[in-house]
Amino acid sequence: MIPKAESLHTEFKTSFSDEVIITLVAFSNAKGGSVYIGVTDKAEVKGADIGKETIQNWVNEIKNKTAPQIIPDVEEILLDNKTVVILSVSEFPIKPVSTKGRYYKRAGNSNHLMSASEISDLYMQTMQYSWDSYPYLGAHIDDLNFEKVKTFIYKVNQVKRFSLPENPVDALFKLNMIKGENPTNAAMILFSKENLRYNVHIGRFKTPSMIIADKMINGNLFDVLEEAMQTIVGHLKFAFEITGRTTQRTEIPEYPLDAIRELLLNALVHRDYQSPTDIQIRIYDNSITFFNPSGLFGNITEDQLKTDNYQASTRNKQIAEVFYLTNDIEKYGSGFIRIRKAIAEYPTMKFSFRNSGHGFLTEFSYEKQKTSVETTVETTERESGGISGGTSGGISGGINIMSKVDLFLFITNNPGLNTKTIKAKTEIPQRTIERWIRELKKNGKIDFLGPKKNGGYHAL
Repeated sequence: MIPKAESLHTEFKTSFSDEVIITLVAFSNAKGGSVYIGVTDKAEVKGADIGKETIQNWVNEIKNKTAPQIIPDVEEILLDNKTVVILSVSEFPIKPVSTKGRYYKRAGNSNHLMSASEISDLYMQTMQYSWDSYPYLGAHIDDLNFEKVKTFIYKVNQVKRFSLPENPVDALFKLNMIKGENPTNAAMILFSKENLRYNVHIGRFKTPSMIIADKMINGNLFDVLEEAMQTIVGHLKFAFEITGRTTQRTEIPEYPLDAIRELLLNALVHRDYQSPTDIQIRIYDNSITFFNPSGLFGNITEDQLKTDNYQASTRNKQIAEVFYLTNDIEKYGSGFIRIRKAIAEYPTMKFSFRNSGHGFLTEFSYEKQKTSVETTVETTERESGGISGGTSGGISGGINIMSKVDLFLFITNNPGLNTKTIKAKTEIPQRTIERWIRELKKNGKIDFLGPKKNGGYHAL
């Protein structure tokens, strides 16, 4: 069934065009909504002409023509043997959203171009609802590590979801993370020179009372994300399988690494940074739990999170925006949906979550470890400090390399390359490559094999 008429949250279109994108932008700047393609403005079903790649091409066009990029949910329905495509978006947490440099709002059942003052007011209103957008008490811009900010700027401009000036202060002003000469809470949490001690506490337990390994991680949130992921993966069990299709063995992690990374990001982004309690991650023989010192934010309930059409609110909007712009967050408010899809490939795995005291507890558990796609050859447990393969989006052609972890994975999949060749394939600055390679060699992850002129780096 479709609505009887267009409204604040509903639009009908007979075909896909820029007008569809304008409507999705207007919905994103308001309370969300759906565009029904293949329906006239009188709610008559005409049907949409859909080919094999049509919908994916539409989604790509919407992403490429919006800033920040929006990714609609897509549903195909059949009415009277005619196909109707429904493109839906939720209210975007960081507003305003634009298309081709223009900003639109939804009023009644139509879209309206926003004025300069409306754009400014909406942006400020959006950011000021978030604790992390307020100035950090007693802090000055000199308290920020501008080298960290430069690394962030490089990542953002590589991803191309947004464009930032190269000057760190100008970039943070553009993101509203500096007010006068005072950095916001988010700016300090992300880029402070001083370690603010927002801890992630990771423990490997044999029983609830017997801990066999323990690590406290803190510092810049990007470094915390990478180090915490490495630490977690270092405690997981991996199955290794040789299928015969390649000469290399296939790794099958105890848990889907993308799902682990999603929960870690969720904890960092949605944490209550005013709470003195640490993020706590407990790894057991057959389960792993994440405790975030903050309950569910906004009006969302546990039951709503169990569905695929929930509308999440963001506790720390500036921190969320930073991870979104670097492509660490793929799409706002869809993390639990992606987690459920990832664990669907693990037959006995369960994903549970609940409010617990003054926090939110999530858990992966299983009865039997997934050890093979076809035939199990070997099961082992890695040494502590292994490196994660769950980086967001993976590596496409060796181009989307944003961290030392990504570089390790690139070398693993492309052994024998020297620094010059790596730079040509990845477009990473020479000094950054050299620094990451030094660190990976120091940690025993890679080594240079062969003669100096013709040799290259290999994963160990």
